[in-house]
Amino acid sequence: MKMNRGTILSFVFSVTMLMAAGCGKHHDEEKSPAPAAGTGTKTAAPAQAVSVDADVQKPIGEVQTQVQNMTVESLRATAVAYKDAILAKQADVDKLVAKVKEIPLTEALGEEAKSLKGDLANLETSVKALKDRFQVYYDTLKQKGGDVSGLAI
Repeated sequence: MKMNRGTILSFVFSVTMLMAAGCGKHHDEEKSPAPAAGTGTKTAAPAQAVSVDADVQKPIGEVQTQVQNMTVESLRATAVAYKDAILAKQADVDKLVAKVKEIPLTEALGEEAKSLKGDLANLETSVKALKDRFQVYYDTLKQKGGDVSGLAI
């Protein structure tokens, strides 16, 4: 039975995409204690043993209230955690954009393309939420005279 080149390439691409996306959630949960996309990222503050959570679920109003009572050191540590989370998610966005661009025009309306575009939209929403919260910590740190060097995104 002969298969044309396009069919074979589509099959190989589909299998590769399924392998890359299909097992990622379970593997990430077992590999590290870091939360899944959209739930936050934990990191230790450089000068402290405090765990900082970059949480996209926390309402902006709550973040704005919380920062008023934070020390400059904890504001910086939290801003660094958000920056790291943003950069990590931005790398994921870039990878997903590259995958979407690789999809042939003839398959642009297919289920795979729709799924990738949905994942991309979710990641972009998460990055925006992280950036919004980061900005609150960054602005408060700046107002309190803290060191904002190295926090540019």
